[in-house]
Amino acid sequence: MMPLSPQVQAALDEVSRLEQVLSDYLPTSELCRLSAAAPTAQPVSVGDDLWQVLVQAVALREQSGGAFDPTVGPLTTLWRQARQSGRLPAPDQLDQARRAVGPNTLTLHQRQQAVCLHRPGMRLDLGGIGMGFAIDRALAVVQTYGITVAMVDASGDIGVIGCPPGKAGWQVRLDPLGRQPQQQAEAPQRPCVVTLVDAAITTSGDAFQAVVIDGVRYSHIVDPRTGLGVIGPTGVTVIAPTATQADAVATTLSVLGPGEGLPLVEGIPGAAARFVRSEDGKAVEKASSRWPL
Repeated sequence: MMPLSPQVQAALDEVSRLEQVLSDYLPTSELCRLSAAAPTAQPVSVGDDLWQVLVQAVALREQSGGAFDPTVGPLTTLWRQARQSGRLPAPDQLDQARRAVGPNTLTLHQRQQAVCLHRPGMRLDLGGIGMGFAIDRALAVVQTYGITVAMVDASGDIGVIGCPPGKAGWQVRLDPLGRQPQQQAEAPQRPCVVTLVDAAITTSGDAFQAVVIDGVRYSHIVDPRTGLGVIGPTGVTVIAPTATQADAVATTLSVLGPGEGLPLVEGIPGAAARFVRSEDGKAVEKASSRWPL
């Protein structure tokens, strides 16, 4: 195997480093260690990376009315168990988890760059924003080597800088429902092809990890307001100036749906979104005003 170039290796190293900061799976990550300290008697200082992500996550929580929430971890954990067992969480389990979720459970102290967790059992979850942040940082790393044209693709979250030689931009072809190739062949949908320059794109949907419980199809994406997975086979693709924004907004719009989601994205400078849902074997689309035609 050919050795990786120093630029690529540096970008991968940056992503690995950020996993040790933002992961909610690694017990030793900075995020998990912070959650384990809940409730905190005093503000806990956090590093620059975790602080930046938390600030953006809390801002989006306020903007979305709670459809995106970095404190959703207890509900996410409960929903993972429900998907594995094929049974909805019991009402008392949901009530207990909800007590550790919401705007009153987390305070950011800007002057100290510190965080207070106010409830026992809290578990911060940055899964809806962390990958995008890592992509932005990886692109920033390769730029320090003088690279001005690059793409980073991580699990369907894509960020680009510059234009390939002789091209108007990076052409990105995505399945609108976020499905694997074999699933696309079973129920073809019109592909989503866009051209990007210094931007990012993310598709969020339930195609990979949906579960059917009592005849209802639920997404792996949890609605923090209900504690349950989002209902229905939908997909949303978001374009934004940064991968952090694209990742977080796509997660948020998956929860809100087009009715509430499109007005939200119209208020985010440089952002655009396209919803697609499968209805009677046909694709039904709704897009924001800035979506490229």
